[in-house]
Amino acid sequence: MEMIKPGTYIDFMAHKNKVIGVSLLLAVLSLASLFFPGPNYGIDFAGGTELQLQFGGQIGAGEVRHELETLGYRRPDVVQVEGGHNEYIIRVREVSAIPEAQATQIRSSLEGALPEGNRLTRFKLSPGGDKITVETTGAWSTDDFKAALEAAGLEVRTVNALSPGETHPYEAHLVGIADEIVRGLDASLGERGPQTPRSVEWVGPKAGQQLRDAAVKALLYAIAFIMVYVAFRFDLRFAPGGIVALLHDVLITLGIYVLVQKEVNLTTVAALLTILGYSINDTIVVYDRIRENMGRLRDKSLSELINISTSQMLSRTIVTSGTTLLSVMAFFIWGTPVIQDISFALFCGILLGTFSSIFIAAPITEWMDTRFFNKASRA
Repeated sequence: MEMIKPGTYIDFMAHKNKVIGVSLLLAVLSLASLFFPGPNYGIDFAGGTELQLQFGGQIGAGEVRHELETLGYRRPDVVQVEGGHNEYIIRVREVSAIPEAQATQIRSSLEGALPEGNRLTRFKLSPGGDKITVETTGAWSTDDFKAALEAAGLEVRTVNALSPGETHPYEAHLVGIADEIVRGLDASLGERGPQTPRSVEWVGPKAGQQLRDAAVKALLYAIAFIMVYVAFRFDLRFAPGGIVALLHDVLITLGIYVLVQKEVNLTTVAALLTILGYSINDTIVVYDRIRENMGRLRDKSLSELINISTSQMLSRTIVTSGTTLLSVMAFFIWGTPVIQDISFALFCGILLGTFSSIFIAAPITEWMDTRFFNKASRA
């Protein structure tokens, strides 16, 4: 399918300086946005609570999400369990109902409530804020332990004395985020409310930071291996242009994501990795045509070859990118919030990838050829 008349010649390289200047400005703004206002990290990277609930009556994911937002949970993620009847996985940003300052006060309260001569040797609050484990040098009544926790303002479900060893361990189960969610949904949904959670998991801030670091490494490794591939597939004058185009696409896409304050999570990383693959594919198609024309049109400069090759591939680029964007738009319009976010990232990345293949990768290849390779051949 030809969108552009065969033989059309467009002088893309005549506008390279202006376009690269605009791209550089956008890249700088995107980089600055990572510091201010900063990414809106999701549960995967900032921490949060995940629970699996079976509801007592017919209910949709949209209604569950609305009820959670009404209870004060911002942008909850609700996913239906495949094969489950009215069963959903719910993710919220909140990790613990007990802030660090309150945890310090609770420890002080417990130490003050201990009998004379008995000392607190260990105090641990679970990541989900629903369990406290302590160890004391001597025996302590579970009723006194529970009373001390309630005096500190906590809702206690059960208190257990564990098997004593060198110290005396105790464990108290509190009303945490999962209990608050179940209680709130029960109050608003009545008979259709959820049953006891089938599973509850937490992602703490430290684990979230480790996931963020791993995501950054994944992107850098992907870019590094792509650079090696392009260097072997073509030659060194092509590889830098392809890599700069990839960095351009990922950075500006992430910058747009941050500026509109969309949630950055593992799904976003998957979208960015997909953008890397799409962008380098588009760039390699253009590079292939440039290399073919270098063998056929030896009397042309590289700048002219880039214009000729890009003009020849323009119809293919418009059709491929256009059909992909139509599919992505459908997901964005009719998908769930999670699907809409990844579709938004892909939409931005595909547009930028198409643009960078023409105005970023190819001009940098020409600059590399003029700056290093032609100079070496003249020497």
